[in-house]
Amino acid sequence: MNKVAHLNLKALSIKDRPREKLELGGPKSLSDSELLAILLASGNKEETAIQLAQRILNTYQNSVNQLFNLSITDFTKFKGVGKVKAITIIAALELAKRRKIAMVDETKITSSQQAYQIFYPMLSDLNYEAFCVVYLKHNKTIIHQELISKGGINTVTVDIKLILNHALTHLASNIIIAHNHPTGKLEPSKQDIELTTKIKQAAALVDITLLDHIVLGAQEYFSFADYNLI
Repeated sequence: MNKVAHLNLKALSIKDRPREKLELGGPKSLSDSELLAILLASGNKEETAIQLAQRILNTYQNSVNQLFNLSITDFTKFKGVGKVKAITIIAALELAKRRKIAMVDETKITSSQQAYQIFYPMLSDLNYEAFCVVYLKHNKTIIHQELISKGGINTVTVDIKLILNHALTHLASNIIIAHNHPTGKLEPSKQDIELTTKIKQAAALVDITLLDHIVLGAQEYFSFADYNLI
């Protein structure tokens, strides 16, 4: 195995050091590995923080999205990453996810693509099935969104009474529901179709319209509304 060439960050020019580079050019001027290096703060005896960050990203196909799935144990497998560093990174990733979710408030949903984009940050990083609901005003503007339940690899239990209770609490006129398929398969199951029908009928009893049911795969989605299944 080739030894990684070690270069102390102090040996880099100021404009190439992550912290100084951020101060001079703002966070957008940094690469993913440089941003991760700032969170790591230091590397190990063989690697700088940047080299360690690059190795972590390389391990996960240079995909920042994959980092959201990692646990403390996953991060601490890398030499130079202790529990404190791992917790710092996970906390930063969670803040990023929550910011993205919070940004959808007062957004109007007029298509399945928009609905998918709303649910994506809530469901895309999960390796188990989960069920989410978005509550909307009569003009389809978002009031609130939430994760209702978590399940296993192939199934999730949904309490319809809880969905309707929250919809009434938020004075919602419409709802959109969604769940993910960790396997990546988009086609809804027989149980998915039956559940959708039950939720639609129950919601109609209290004058609430189920607009769509989105099934999320890895990078794609299936819309019940687009296929006239609602």
